[in-house]
Amino acid sequence: MKTMKGPALFLAQYVSDEPPFNSIDNIARWAAELGFRGVQIPTWDKRLFDLETAAESQSYCDDLKRRLATHGIEITELSTHLQGQLVAVHPVYDNLYDGFAPEHLHGDPDARQKWAVEQLLLAARASARLGLKTHATFSGSLLWPFLYPWPQRPAGLVEEGFRELARRWRPILEAFDRADVDLCYEIHPGEDLHDGATFERFLAAVEEHPRCCILYDPSHFVLQQLDYLAFLDRYRERIRSFHVKDAEFNPSAQQGVYGGYESWVERAGRFRSLGDGQVDFNGIFSRLAQYDFDGWAVIEWECALKHPEDGAAEGARFVRDHIIRVTDKAFDDFADAGTDEDANRTLLGL
Repeated sequence: MKTMKGPALFLAQYVSDEPPFNSIDNIARWAAELGFRGVQIPTWDKRLFDLETAAESQSYCDDLKRRLATHGIEITELSTHLQGQLVAVHPVYDNLYDGFAPEHLHGDPDARQKWAVEQLLLAARASARLGLKTHATFSGSLLWPFLYPWPQRPAGLVEEGFRELARRWRPILEAFDRADVDLCYEIHPGEDLHDGATFERFLAAVEEHPRCCILYDPSHFVLQQLDYLAFLDRYRERIRSFHVKDAEFNPSAQQGVYGGYESWVERAGRFRSLGDGQVDFNGIFSRLAQYDFDGWAVIEWECALKHPEDGAAEGARFVRDHIIRVTDKAFDDFADAGTDEDANRTLLGL
């Protein structure tokens, strides 16, 4: 068995113009002081990371790793969540998602989509230069407006949507294969890959591509009322990345899974800082240890109530306390009788 690495922190929710969150050196120093050993870096924010330069310059990547190492910090993965979202966008969301792309692409969905694909291709090369083995992203969505089957969906709509999604992602998966990096889709509401059934549809559409993998985040499964422990049992071979995030679901007479258009504070299902929600992390960390997951435990802090800096400090301790240092011997070795084949045959009466 293998021991998971961590704790690590996804930096997307922390970067700002205020120190220590305004540069990769400052934020790495801050994270290390809290006890983090790794960071997952968003690739869309040049205050932390220059994706285009990293894809082309080995010296840039080597220098970045060296600077982080001075603080005892490693890069766990690069993230292209925002760019991945733009690989597939239903037109109803065009205006909302324009903000994920450079301003000169706003109002031009075709150019925006081509830019997003190029960003993913750059991320594959940058990940290889950094010596990373996994990458975090979103699938995007063509079908999300049709999630609930009313009005009745026409025959073939879902199948055509997944064929087109696969067509867009197949060249990207091939690029990550050439880079020897697993592409991990966060299974997330708002994406066409939002549960096990949709992941299986996509996996079939890309012909079981070996780089088509999962970023496992149990908080999104709590909000969908999905069995997140059984998910680990079923998809353990494809789970290569892990967001440690908590959530709670408290349905009422007024609302349930869909949330009644309420704010995050007022929703029945909402994200919480680690330890404040309902996720069974003892069960999750035990299963991941059992299934030899040797990736990183990366905190993605999101909470409707708690301050993010408190969430990071508490989360680092929480993950450190939950990582299981796996055993290299059986607990009952003390009772080993030292038998051999002949002795075993004798015990069987043979």
